[in-house]
Amino acid sequence: MTSDITKKPEPDLTKGISLADFGNQQLLRGKVGDESVVLARVGNDVMAIGGNCTHYGAPLEEGLVVGDTVRCPWHHACFSLRSGEALRAPAFDPLPCWKVERDGDHIFVRGQITATPQPALLVPVADQLENIVIVGGGAAGFACAEMLRRRGYQKNLTLLSDDTDAPCDRPNLSKDYLAGTAPEEWMPLRSEDFYTDHHIDLQLNTAVQRIDTLNHQILTKDGRSFPFDRLVLATGAEPVRPPIPGQDGAHVFTLRSFADSRHIIEHAKNARTAVVLGSGFIGLEVAASLRVRGLNVHIVSLDECPLQNVLGPELGDFIRSLHEEHGVIFHMKTSLTHIESESVTLSNGSKLAADLVILGIGVRPRTALAESADIHIDRGILVDEYLQTSVPGIYAAGDVARWHDAASGQTLRIEHWVVAERQGQTVAENLLGANKKFQDVPFFWSVHYDLTINYAGHAQSWDAIEIEGDITARDCLVRYQEKGATVAVAAIGRDRQVLEFSAAKTL
Repeated sequence: MTSDITKKPEPDLTKGISLADFGNQQLLRGKVGDESVVLARVGNDVMAIGGNCTHYGAPLEEGLVVGDTVRCPWHHACFSLRSGEALRAPAFDPLPCWKVERDGDHIFVRGQITATPQPALLVPVADQLENIVIVGGGAAGFACAEMLRRRGYQKNLTLLSDDTDAPCDRPNLSKDYLAGTAPEEWMPLRSEDFYTDHHIDLQLNTAVQRIDTLNHQILTKDGRSFPFDRLVLATGAEPVRPPIPGQDGAHVFTLRSFADSRHIIEHAKNARTAVVLGSGFIGLEVAASLRVRGLNVHIVSLDECPLQNVLGPELGDFIRSLHEEHGVIFHMKTSLTHIESESVTLSNGSKLAADLVILGIGVRPRTALAESADIHIDRGILVDEYLQTSVPGIYAAGDVARWHDAASGQTLRIEHWVVAERQGQTVAENLLGANKKFQDVPFFWSVHYDLTINYAGHAQSWDAIEIEGDITARDCLVRYQEKGATVAVAAIGRDRQVLEFSAAKTL
């Protein structure tokens, strides 16, 4: 992602600017020494924060001011303009804050200040919670644990994960990391020291056997038990492996974990041709990453065009043409009937060479643990507007949770990284007494070579698609409409409009 604004000369804020320099904008980028700083004008106040999002470094002057917060243009992280705190994922690290001095209409930035973060949400009942256990080491589980400590919870906090790796940047597993353009050290969400320093008992390679709701204990498959006063189920989802003969071959993979991505990379080193089953986001991103590595790539899918049920035919056909320009070969309206050691057979009778096969046809929520504890299930773990399950004191968040979305009036279960993180944060605050409804607008991004698509809202169906701009010119906003209302938008090159849609749906 590039920004024309960041290429312009940045004013020296120590020498001062005038209010007129803002023009009609609320955000203005400048420099203090070697540091980039963004000034934000909110009413009569002018505040100064670090110039780049702490998630992936997006230029915040291209973001959106909502109240006394600023939202990142790329992935919609939300920061307090007064304290710099990262209020909403995917960013967790705060922004630096700077001292602003006013002399009439002139504004000077002198140096960094220590801002006061949001006060802890602890209430008397939260102080009695001796043990909080989180099951699941993905986006929701990590975000919940991090927010609990950030908001002042100091008692026992256990994070149980059946993964071999600590929580990592999962979206990158099919993007830059798989393509070989992101080093391994970028992937963990936090270092090992973080969990030690914050007294988070991270238990990896730990599979949970059952929940003892009567005695408030988690029992693991290796015979251990963990007491809980409150429990968070963030068990996520697992890839679907279709019953295709040969799907258990050593060269056949699904992609969900850090280890999965490593295994695919290792196998790809000696592979020439890959077949990807599925034309959804994971399948397409894997295809793009493997093309960057030089493999010949075929995509096999039952759909008529890629992503047709999510983005519609116009955007789907464009994405197909983009992949074809990069050498990907599509086999649509067909599937696999057999996987051999060096080839696959399609349902139309064709045979393709394949020394690497990726199954990317979707995931299913991991609900067995909750179901065995008599927690209400319906294509996910059912939760209320506060993300609490049918059993008091047990919450669910992330890919496994199904909740009622007030904005759409629908019951949703959404497999988006940012949604999972924000649900984890909401659960953490509710455990500490916030009584906060989950009302965030769903958001995700997808990367295909040098193209990024941002999507906000949720369209389970639509009766009209309205396209503003030109898809082929990579400058468009696609509106998905139902009964005259826009329920979701997808955009290429129009980050701010997606932000504005999200803000309008939230208010």
